[in-house]
Amino acid sequence: MAQLIDGKAVAARVRAEVKAEVDRLKAERGLVPGLAVVRVGEDPASKTYVTGKKKAAEEVGFHSWEHHRDSTVSQEELLALVHRLNEDPTVHGILVQLPLPRHIDADVIISAVRPEKDADGFHPMNAGSLLLGRAATRACTPLGVMRLLEEIGCEPSGKNAVVVGRSNIVGKPMALMLLQRNATVTMCHSKSDLPSEVSRADILVVAVGVRELVKGAWIKPGAVVIDVGMNRKEEDNKLVGDVEFAAASERASFITPVPGGVGPMTIAMLIRNTLEAAIRSVVPSAH
Repeated sequence: MAQLIDGKAVAARVRAEVKAEVDRLKAERGLVPGLAVVRVGEDPASKTYVTGKKKAAEEVGFHSWEHHRDSTVSQEELLALVHRLNEDPTVHGILVQLPLPRHIDADVIISAVRPEKDADGFHPMNAGSLLLGRAATRACTPLGVMRLLEEIGCEPSGKNAVVVGRSNIVGKPMALMLLQRNATVTMCHSKSDLPSEVSRADILVVAVGVRELVKGAWIKPGAVVIDVGMNRKEEDNKLVGDVEFAAASERASFITPVPGGVGPMTIAMLIRNTLEAAIRSVVPSAH
């Protein structure tokens, strides 16, 4: 039976580490890291995420601001807001909560954020730096997964890692981070032979947003299973992942629960990214 990877507990440790650094920064330099979140419209999931991010930021001693705009806001107005936040020296991290309304080009808005203030790690400069193996802000969810692997003593080097899903937010950066740690990485998508590929994975990361897509019977005995998916069951409103949890737990050595696995780590790494941006603002060579 697999051991559960407690993302809530690891995220709490990350926040405690950040808080200790924030206290030191305040005492030594009088610097308080600042996180500005931009939210457009009334998407309930976005509202919940933003509340969680603000709470975590305040818990570690950050300044935290939410800039909420109506769903009718124009792209020009949103770009003007991002520009103001770029120029504000008290703001070290900027996060634009996705999704944005259809009339707004999310790529344009994300690219307008200064790379050094990009708390999410989505800016093309930061994504490109990851590809090239250069120091830069990393995407929060895959970065959180790497921390979870570290916490359970799972060293990717030499292992077969399979990433199911090729999004720019999770799948692609996840594959690159595992590759940097010398795993042999396979990326799967809708045209892949999933049962065959999954069965070879020592480390399996699934991030597609399809309820229980990966069957427990496919899991290699002893594999580490990281389920990034979060899907709500219509019949009882409960959250489930992209992996058939009960059956996978019979075969895996470690597995993340949904909820309480990867989710808390995403916010914790966002907070860490913002702290590092604040440190770089006073010590430019720090990374």
